Amino acid sequence: MADPTPGSGDQRIEIADFPHRVRTSVCGIVIADTTQAKILRETGHPAVFYFPPDDVRIADFLTPTDKSTICPYKGAASYWTFRLGDHGEDNLAWAYPDPIPACAAIRGYLAFYWDRMDCWFVDDAQIQAPPS
Repeated sequence: MADPTPGSGDQRIEIADFPHRVRTSVCGIVIADTTQAKILRETGHPAVFYFPPDDVRIADFLTPTDKSTICPYKGAASYWTFRLGDHGEDNLAWAYPDPIPACAAIRGYLAFYWDRMDCWFVDDAQIQAPPS
């Protein structure tokens, strides 16, 4: 694992290409489906899938929000809200449009909160937790 920031102690981040198809859905709609996911593993956190924007139904269901956060290990994150009719999931997705150099591999890729999605699939198998 790479140590992206000097003096970060035991904090580690690893980003790798994920060699399988990954899909996730919300409100019964597949919102992201890719064979080009990145997987980010960070000390003390479950793994996170990052999807290339072309493989996410952004224009159909996601609206940018004003929310932003700063991670000292990845940079500034922007957020999107899912909308389907009257149903909304606020700040369901996030991305790092300009991450720190050590995390450049996820630039512009979108991630989703694991526990707020209906289901996740790797290839054709439903998974209950992020890969370790």
